[in-house]
Amino acid sequence: MPYEYRKLTPEERAEVVRQRRERGYPYHAPPHPFREAGGYLITAANFEHAPVMALPDRRTDFESRLIVAMENIQAQVFGWVILPNHYHILVGVGSLDHVSAALKQLHGSTSREWNLADQQTGRQVWFRFADQMIRNEKHFYHALNYIHTNPIKHNYVDDPYEWLWSSVHVYFETHGREWLREKWQTYLPGEFGKGWDD
Repeated sequence: MPYEYRKLTPEERAEVVRQRRERGYPYHAPPHPFREAGGYLITAANFEHAPVMALPDRRTDFESRLIVAMENIQAQVFGWVILPNHYHILVGVGSLDHVSAALKQLHGSTSREWNLADQQTGRQVWFRFADQMIRNEKHFYHALNYIHTNPIKHNYVDDPYEWLWSSVHVYFETHGREWLREKWQTYLPGEFGKGWDD
């Protein structure tokens, strides 16, 4: 929606804002209705999906920093994938507010560093984050499998094991290929992510 919004006429924008106001949503930011403890799939993208993390070293560094940021707020990290222009991380947290604060700090520091490195001072690097609360075990495994197959969905690789910046390798080491295959077959991602990760 944020990218489409800029293409709307002033009248169409006013109608979108009116509808958001009627529903009690903030005018522009996506609503975060659940702030309590639980499991969440967190997604954040580079502004306008620009491939700001195209460099492999940048993805490696960001992957480490993201996991440390979540562990610093006592989040349990279940899965992740870092792509050239966005990431997904599946976490168990005591409060979504802690996630918001950690990501604000991480996104701010990486924006400054990357803009200096790319000589693009003032460039907007991140566009907020979205969260999806995990409802049950089935939903958890759909989300985990979605994360692990995301590099295939976006045509970066043909096999999830080829993508280095993913928790699939941790699961392979701890549970093995058969366990992963069984979870993939039982909990196919299907339409998971349709409309918000296209």
